[in-house]
Amino acid sequence: MKKSILRILLVMFIINIFLCTILVAQDNGVTANDNETAIAETVSPIVTNVDEMSNLETFARRLVGSYLVKLFVEGGWVLWPMLILTIWGFAMCIWKIVALSYAKVNLNNFLNQIMPLIKAKKYKEAAELAYKTRGPVASVTHSALIKADKSIEAVEKAIENAATIEMAFLEKGFININTTINLAPMFGFFGTMLGMIEAFDSIARAGEVDPTIVADGIKVALITTMAGLAIAIPVQFINNVLLQMVDGLVLDMQRASDKIIETVVENQ
Repeated sequence: MKKSILRILLVMFIINIFLCTILVAQDNGVTANDNETAIAETVSPIVTNVDEMSNLETFARRLVGSYLVKLFVEGGWVLWPMLILTIWGFAMCIWKIVALSYAKVNLNNFLNQIMPLIKAKKYKEAAELAYKTRGPVASVTHSALIKADKSIEAVEKAIENAATIEMAFLEKGFININTTINLAPMFGFFGTMLGMIEAFDSIARAGEVDPTIVADGIKVALITTMAGLAIAIPVQFINNVLLQMVDGLVLDMQRASDKIIETVVENQ
């Protein structure tokens, strides 16, 4: 599990570096077009390097689309922290999906295997089976079964303590995901303010109101606002799906706990 998480984070980091390289290549490509004569007079290694970066830019545009790269460049520096926030937020979503999917077990099959052992008062065998099964349902069941030969109060206390620990595990990571949901529109709004400041500053320098003067500032404002929403909306959707997965696991823990307590009481 840890290796999978590290691999996901490594892929996200490589994507970030790749996009940084794209933007550097684009800047160099624009410079090369504007200064064609000067580049022609430079030494051969530099020309080769520019050509390689131009080829990388072409490949990147074919991979992610020229429109997205163009918007990222025109959006200004605010999109850089938003890009990092995007990588971080989606990495946490992927990790949480993997973790919750791994924690999910078929409750009916699990109970069909363990309930005959409990009814036969083979608590040690049942506890061992629960220990070998993954997920919070099995953990709560294991905690209850190791106290099954004692009073019912001890069983209920063991279930309560185990459920508290498992709930902390299930809720882990949601703060990070919610941080992405909240900060992305804030960064977008911050970029909007910067764009409007740029637009009004252009009007002040020109001394007149002309749509072409304020176009660049308004474009920055709209791009950053759109980027903030484009990040927050899918992450919010994934967050809601994850919450439903957690609710399902909590319901499974409750059903398994009630069934175990009922069976243990009948055997006493």
